[in-house]
Amino acid sequence: MTMNEKIQKLRGFLDNAKSVYHSTHQLKERLEGEGYRCLSESELWNLQPGGKYYLTRGGSALIAFRIPQGIPTGFMISAGHSDRPTFKMNENPALAGKYLRLGVEPYGGMIISTWLDRPLSVAGRVLVEKDGKLETKLVDIDRDLLLIPNVAIHMNRNVNSAQNWNPAVDTIPLLGTAGDEEKLEKLLEEAAGGKIMGKDLYLYVRQKSSVWGLEEEYLSAPAIDDLTSVWCAMEGFLAASLTAAIPLICAFDSEEVGSESLQGAGSNLLELVMLRICRAMGWEADTLLSQSFMISADNAHAIHPNHPEYSEPNHAPLLNGGVVLKVNANQKYTTDGVSAAVFRTICQRAGVACQTYCNRADIPGGSTLGHISMTHVSIHSVDIGLPQLAMHSCYETTGVRDIGSMLRVMTCFYSSAFRANCDGSYEII
Repeated sequence: MTMNEKIQKLRGFLDNAKSVYHSTHQLKERLEGEGYRCLSESELWNLQPGGKYYLTRGGSALIAFRIPQGIPTGFMISAGHSDRPTFKMNENPALAGKYLRLGVEPYGGMIISTWLDRPLSVAGRVLVEKDGKLETKLVDIDRDLLLIPNVAIHMNRNVNSAQNWNPAVDTIPLLGTAGDEEKLEKLLEEAAGGKIMGKDLYLYVRQKSSVWGLEEEYLSAPAIDDLTSVWCAMEGFLAASLTAAIPLICAFDSEEVGSESLQGAGSNLLELVMLRICRAMGWEADTLLSQSFMISADNAHAIHPNHPEYSEPNHAPLLNGGVVLKVNANQKYTTDGVSAAVFRTICQRAGVACQTYCNRADIPGGSTLGHISMTHVSIHSVDIGLPQLAMHSCYETTGVRDIGSMLRVMTCFYSSAFRANCDGSYEII
């Protein structure tokens, strides 16, 4: 497959990832197409050498793994997140008045201004009553349905200098004409195919992904953070050659709101899956964990073309400059000297440039899921990502060549095994 074909495949994934549930559903379909079998947390696991398995939790988190032949060295794990900043639809969403508006609540820390004056719609999951059961359905109102209108500059003279957004007032989408309140519920129930008993519905931007630039070197789309890293990790996981390690990939939900949920990195999901694998196969979990390695793959801030002063001068990644190693003295990222050396070695073997990022000391940065998951499963870990611009905009940008680099790194990582020796040396085999 050529690089252009891979980018088109990624764009298809991004364009169809209308919600966290839709992105996870696509990952599930990809795995099933490769022969992976679905496991249930509520059943005993009968795992076999050479077996390929996956499970989901809450419809929005996913873990997949392969069982090697023989006694494994440990786990080789990558973890990303499938959610993105957006607006969640309220339980009683129809707001009547001079117009019909949609009641929403912000989810995650977004750049609010990017959501205004764009065609939007609604997607997610609903629970419908059918044959005495509650059945989960994916819903996507696949048309231009909503818009959050700006206030005219004549009425808001400070809009280009200072703007304080009130989410209870300024970001309420316009839906229709007053008096049409019942049409919204009817529209949703038609899409769901039954009476809705519960829902998790979110706004999404209708604009598709685009490749642009003089040499078509940039990719822009909703949810570049973190679906590009998740997609690259999945493709590397599937393309990797067999090793003595247990390859495992995670796509968690709830990272944008702190990961503390049933399906987030702060849950017991990863820990339980690893322990259940060991129990089902008769392996000693403590021994395998000591020889395991995790890549926390969430994106990194590229140096901004108009504001280079926001970057730390010696740690300012460029778009299309290579995969980024992320470092923070206060453990917002899990990278330390050992994991940085291991990851740089993998980049060398993959023939990929490795850039380094840390925040300016006077500009506090965000954190990600790596250090949260480490409180449940303590193994060697490194934080990496694709360099990108406009993180938490509703339409973000990354480099096309960096995607190719990330694919090679993830394939090389999953084609390797990790060994920590008692003399303080480490091997990537």
